[in-house]
Amino acid sequence: MKLLMDCHSVLDVIYGMDEENSLSFFTQIRVDLHLLFCPRCTRDLEVFRQTAEIMKADFLPPAPELEESLMARVYSETADEEFYDAPAGFSFRSWVIIGFFVLVSLSSAFFGLNFNEIASREGLSFLVPVGVTIGLVLTCYGALFIGSHLKELSSRFGLNRT
Repeated sequence: MKLLMDCHSVLDVIYGMDEENSLSFFTQIRVDLHLLFCPRCTRDLEVFRQTAEIMKADFLPPAPELEESLMARVYSETADEEFYDAPAGFSFRSWVIIGFFVLVSLSSAFFGLNFNEIASREGLSFLVPVGVTIGLVLTCYGALFIGSHLKELSSRFGLNRT
């Protein structure tokens, strides 16, 4: 092991240090010896320490006047704006048509497979992932459909609370 360290190694050690973990005695001697003869690393260490102290203290002083004026402006701008509802997205009819095609595509996707050959080779347990996949897709689609059309479905089926 060399006694003297190069600049890159010293800076790696310095930047990797924290307040709780101190360096071993031999490493501390090697770093101090390098810093004694290298003004560039000494300057970098000083800049690093000053930056660490600035970051520990309040980086920006509190400015209550600035905060109050900014918040007053935000409130005045939002009071002037009219809020509007977001566009509805797909219509009820589009959801039903897309749902029909999803159902048909999921049920017909497996017609090309030779189920007898797969069942004899793998057993009937291969149908479990197929059923789970179809069930998950239909459940998610139904939940999205109901969640996005809750008002229409409630009024259509007389579920409105009065």
